[in-house]
Amino acid sequence: MTDATEGTFTALRGQLQEAAATFADGPDALEGILLGLVDDVDRAVREPLEIFPVCHHSPASAIAMARRLREKQPKVVYLELCEDMAPLLTELRNCRLPVAVQAFATEVDGFPAEWSPLSVVAPVTEASAEYQAIAYALDTPGVELVLVDRSSDHVFQWDERGTRDTDPADPDAPPAEEEAALHGDAVGVELGDLRPRFAELEEHLLRHGRVRHWSEWWHQYVELPLGDSDHDTYRQVMLLIGSLFRRLAPGDSHRVRVDEDRERHMWTRMREHLAATGTDPGDCLYVCGAFHAASRVPEFGVHGTDTFVIGPRTATRWQHGLIPSSHAAIEAQFGLAAGSVSIAATLWAKNVGRTRVRPYRLAGQSGAGTPRARRTAAATPASALPSADRLSGFLRRPPVLDPLDEAELLGWSVEVVRAARRNGYLASTADAIAVFETSILLAGMRDRARPTPYDFQDAAVTCIEKDTVPGRRDVRHIVAIMMGGDRIGQVGYDALPPLARDVHDRLAPLNLRLQQRGVQRALLDLAGHPELERCSDVLWMLRRLLPQGAARPIMGERKLGERSIQESWDLALGTHQRALIELGYEGVSIEQVLEQRLRRTAYAPAATTATVLEAVEDATLHLRGRRLPDELGTHALRVLSAERGVDGAPEVLRRVRRLLAYYRTGEPVLPPWIESFVKAGYAHYCTLLPTAFTDEDATVRQVAAMLGFLFSMESLALSLGCDRTQLELAVAQSHPRDPARTALLWAAQTQLGRLTRADLRARCDELLGNPLAVPAYPRYLSGFLHALEPVPALTDFVVEAVSNAFGRLPDPVLLPWLPTLVTSLRSGGAELAPLLIREAGRIFPGRLAALDAWVPPWRARPEPAAAAAVAAGHGSVGGADGGGGQALLAAHPVTCDAVAALLGCEGTWRAADPGPAGAALTALHPDTAAPTRPGRRGARGRSARPRGSAAEPVRRRPSGGW
Repeated sequence: MTDATEGTFTALRGQLQEAAATFADGPDALEGILLGLVDDVDRAVREPLEIFPVCHHSPASAIAMARRLREKQPKVVYLELCEDMAPLLTELRNCRLPVAVQAFATEVDGFPAEWSPLSVVAPVTEASAEYQAIAYALDTPGVELVLVDRSSDHVFQWDERGTRDTDPADPDAPPAEEEAALHGDAVGVELGDLRPRFAELEEHLLRHGRVRHWSEWWHQYVELPLGDSDHDTYRQVMLLIGSLFRRLAPGDSHRVRVDEDRERHMWTRMREHLAATGTDPGDCLYVCGAFHAASRVPEFGVHGTDTFVIGPRTATRWQHGLIPSSHAAIEAQFGLAAGSVSIAATLWAKNVGRTRVRPYRLAGQSGAGTPRARRTAAATPASALPSADRLSGFLRRPPVLDPLDEAELLGWSVEVVRAARRNGYLASTADAIAVFETSILLAGMRDRARPTPYDFQDAAVTCIEKDTVPGRRDVRHIVAIMMGGDRIGQVGYDALPPLARDVHDRLAPLNLRLQQRGVQRALLDLAGHPELERCSDVLWMLRRLLPQGAARPIMGERKLGERSIQESWDLALGTHQRALIELGYEGVSIEQVLEQRLRRTAYAPAATTATVLEAVEDATLHLRGRRLPDELGTHALRVLSAERGVDGAPEVLRRVRRLLAYYRTGEPVLPPWIESFVKAGYAHYCTLLPTAFTDEDATVRQVAAMLGFLFSMESLALSLGCDRTQLELAVAQSHPRDPARTALLWAAQTQLGRLTRADLRARCDELLGNPLAVPAYPRYLSGFLHALEPVPALTDFVVEAVSNAFGRLPDPVLLPWLPTLVTSLRSGGAELAPLLIREAGRIFPGRLAALDAWVPPWRARPEPAAAAAVAAGHGSVGGADGGGGQALLAAHPVTCDAVAALLGCEGTWRAADPGPAGAALTALHPDTAAPTRPGRRGARGRSARPRGSAAEPVRRRPSGGW
């Protein structure tokens, strides 16, 4: 080092050498550190391009920045901020601070897919040095603002997930308050991250400073002493602190390596700009964190080396915008103590009034006054003047003890008691006096004459909170609110992305202040005001896209084929403004964003058939037109053909039934994709049915859903060319061993006509009579319960089976498996239990007195005439065990006569055969009965038989199928 450079801090170096020799065993290590600190300060001070070190959200840095900008009037301001965020800074004038500049990417190219979405935020508060520099540069003519830090893309290029250092306060922990989550899981970029990287150093400072956390130490020993200091003192002290933390940081830390790369990047960008514009370095100001100001990289300074190569960005497409921020969000993201940013904002207001420094504010910004005229004559640059040694006097000077402001402390004490009583605490005037005295006592124990807000906070917790918290807020939170509160920013309408502005415009007929935080009630009379249907469409899409609570329906619903005539909504779009803004990064309208998300969900590698059908339903509900639903439905057909499991069968059945019902009632013809889906699903589930009956991974509910698809879609599938023989073969090839699946197979055989109800009743009686099978009887009942999905006609039989078990089994046998029966019904068929309850209510007598004389229907003997009809084969078409179907028709012939008259058939009722002349009707209209005759192929591939009597197909297929 030259003699010229040693002249400024010669005295300080001598003092540090003497201190190192006195307090250390050997002067080498400590002397090297202490002298290195002075070398770093001296190097930064003598740099031709003035370096202004700052700390993030520091009132002292903001005051010093405003003062220095008015003195120096630089022509170029280099700012440590992501270089791709520059175009967004002009929109800050349309916002109410605090807000955050955000870079957002949903589709990544060049990064791992599990990192998506990528988000980088840089919060800005009014009490911050970066805001003062931005406001000065944007509102002063002829001044250029240049962002020189790495781009948002490089933030993740240099990121090593899983190897990053963590602060003592974990910023990744889930916040307790809603406002603390305004930044989401974004990576925070701040100007001037100044905190010890050496854990032992921070612990030492906190212990000897008699404080609890780092924010309180910084407030007491840096903010207050530097609040009204001159420029040289502030600059040298900040450089010294930055050098100290830098030299004591772990040398192999990934975080330090990234910081050094950032410093090389910034100095390379500044030299490129100086060379391109020819600007004098003396007319420039470099605003960066104190940690970076004390850099020792070879690229440091105007005359540094140019060996650093800035790599290219990836192909990831980044979107930029402004999102609302808050003091709590900043504290949570950067590991600061709760309430520290609010206390800093209060201290900023006091410093502005005490020092009479005029801060810079963007013209037209919410809350800003009329901008004053700026000076045009620049002062003599301080970099051209010799910088005196201010460190020696600052380090030798004892701390200045501020006198006690009793009026301020008394006001705090009264206000905190009043706030505590509003929040449920039993506080009184005695507590206010105790808080006042305890604050003075704690400050004296910590060598402070004037209690700080942190001393007052500790005193309030001790005297008021005691051991319980009666409400949502504890005393520490109450004090933080009283000291300034958690200010929440807002992005103005002009600074919103096009999608957000479009949402506000389309919801304008509601006459609500949508940017206001909190919940607002919207009432929509769609019958009286049809123009509000557009607003309803927007609200339902926002409910689908935004987090829960942003748009919550209170009254009204939207289902396929249904529209409400009145709706009521709770809207909190102002509270969830960040989520709405991030939607704007994905498209220019909510319809476009919804379509993109539905496509992304449907075409995801892990998408199932049920997932794609859900996307089809959402597209039908929220988007007009058939283009997207038809495309996604065709894709669902391909996904179904590729599936080899039955996990999603219940959901597939539920959604296909709903879509079919909608298309049948609201469309003239079925879409081609759903016809193909039913046809392919029929063949698909027939193929998987034998395996599913024996697969241990498949549940009874899933197998029942497969059968429900096959039976409920059978008529449509057969009309489209499917063969019923395939289903009959699949059921014949199924051989389950589990009792529940066995009962399900019996139900399927009953539906197909291969098992009569008499046979089914006999099998259940055999199970109840076998002592070895009785313990498994509840599982058979569980299978019958699930069978109500594909065969709802068995509801009365299930009631009969349960009733027989309760009537026949003795209590020693019944009671042990009764809990199993209840748990099986509750876990496996809760949605089907109402069917049993309604059927039981229909069958059993309604009064207790009638129970003694009541005979169950399944035990009642059929009438002789009905029994003869059954024996003759004239039973009802709907059941295999016969019934009085023709007797019922003979007793009420008006219906059949009316149908015969419409069809042009003339006939009479025969006394020997009490029933209508069905053969005559079939002979007159053979085309009607032809599709149901098995035996030969029809026009659509169905089997047909030679024409015979009209009762022939009924006898062959007693389960129906018309």
